Amino acid sequence: MSNIYESAANTLGLFSSPCLTKVELRVACKGISDRDALSKPDPCVVLKMQSHGQWFEVDRTEVIRSSINPVFSKVFTVDFYFEEMQRLRFELHDISSSHNGLKEADFLGAMECTLGQVGCSLTEMCSSVPLAFLCRFICVALQLQVTAEELSGNHDYVELSFSARKLDDKDFFSKSDPFLEIFRINDDSSSSLVHRTETVMNNLNPIWKTFKVSLNTLCSGDNDRELKCIVWDWDSNGKHDFIGEFQTTFKEMRGAMDGRQVQWECINPKYQVKKKNYRNSGIVILNQCKIIKMHSFLDYIMGGCQIQFTVAIDFTASNGDPRNSCSLHYIHPYQPNEYLKALVAVGEICQDYDSDKMFPAFGFGAQIPPDFKVQVLHLQHCIQGVVDAYQNCLPKIQLYGPTNIAPIIQKVASSASEEMHTKEAMEYFILLILTDGVITDMADTREAIVHASHLPMSVIIVGIGNADFSDMQMLDGDDGILRSPKGEPVLRDIVQFVPFRNFKHHMNCALRRLPTQTVTETPDSVPAKKGTNISV
Repeated sequence: MSNIYESAANTLGLFSSPCLTKVELRVACKGISDRDALSKPDPCVVLKMQSHGQWFEVDRTEVIRSSINPVFSKVFTVDFYFEEMQRLRFELHDISSSHNGLKEADFLGAMECTLGQVGCSLTEMCSSVPLAFLCRFICVALQLQVTAEELSGNHDYVELSFSARKLDDKDFFSKSDPFLEIFRINDDSSSSLVHRTETVMNNLNPIWKTFKVSLNTLCSGDNDRELKCIVWDWDSNGKHDFIGEFQTTFKEMRGAMDGRQVQWECINPKYQVKKKNYRNSGIVILNQCKIIKMHSFLDYIMGGCQIQFTVAIDFTASNGDPRNSCSLHYIHPYQPNEYLKALVAVGEICQDYDSDKMFPAFGFGAQIPPDFKVQVLHLQHCIQGVVDAYQNCLPKIQLYGPTNIAPIIQKVASSASEEMHTKEAMEYFILLILTDGVITDMADTREAIVHASHLPMSVIIVGIGNADFSDMQMLDGDDGILRSPKGEPVLRDIVQFVPFRNFKHHMNCALRRLPTQTVTETPDSVPAKKGTNISV
């Protein structure tokens, strides 16, 4: 193995242990301070994990409006490694803006712990481990409760669609504003919030939006586990009025499969005792129950899915003259530069899933002889061929500019679009962009990413050097949903940005989201055999 490949192996951490199990983390807060005298906070919790001293966002909860004691329905799912210290950071934000971004939010506090602290009994196969922590900020103590639960092997989802009719009217001047909460009853008789629907305003016969929830979350894979469903009348002050409740099981819900309906009487126990002629507080109807088979990344690969890997390298002048040892493109006789390390680290993994081991490679921002016009350099080689071509072309080109990456994204997206509309559709496209600085076509790049999010494609951007990469973080969607200049949101998150300086010894984080991105929104398209379509 050459020095380059040895360095890449160390960079990747290739000998890391396999995942022992997956853990679900549920979050609730108590006693959030009313910092605004006119309104209650709109809390959201962001989960971050630490890797080599750097925190990166894993996921975030929904925003609960006007609540000082929120119980979040969002469940965090993380891999649990018994032999590793996995640091977690739970950040609490008050989200006041409509787009749920963090830039304009008020930071309320944070709590740090390890996954081992939360799930200390998971090695003994305990079902639930609730721990309470204090999150201190200003002069107020907030209790943040985190509950951990080991997942079973079933990763399927269920799609449910509820409605109701003739609900009790709890408002004097208008009709009730109902929403539905579903709780799972645990083995210790505690309850866990599974899902909270949206509120349907001023309507006693609401039709709530269809939603998906994993079978692990809904019933821990146990069809007979008791579920408790509560209907509330929403109030802006957070003090929602109780309408009624009922109990059921997933086994009973399955009766709504194949277009049938299942319904329950919504009961208010107080009315049932006090009112002689009381029948119910309305009827709740399950209009649809559909099981969605979820397949893993390996299911796709074993079914014939091929990874099409494309590389784009920044040849703009800001990298410095390659003949100068200070240049990011300087070719040292014994030590590979950061471009080569990142290229090999990601490429060596991806090439195992590509049958022909041939990769399109582009260079952008260079002037190429003989006319020295700004062109896109296109090569096609295996990973070693890309490495050789990169080293060979540097003395022959003139680094120039600008740093435009939209054309590269559009070109790969065009290939992905063609593949998506073929009969077999067995390929997924990965574009690796290695760049040293701020891109100059941000608007066009956002537009290209939004378009590409509808295609079987992911974009990995590795920032080389010490430039300001704040724009790249925006493309990553870490601060809210990425939108085009016209306001169109991405269909799914397809961009992963990694600053090489932060993760040079752990570059496999650049590929961490890829399996999820590959199978996102594709539950029915896993190729059981060659010829089955893969779509997004």
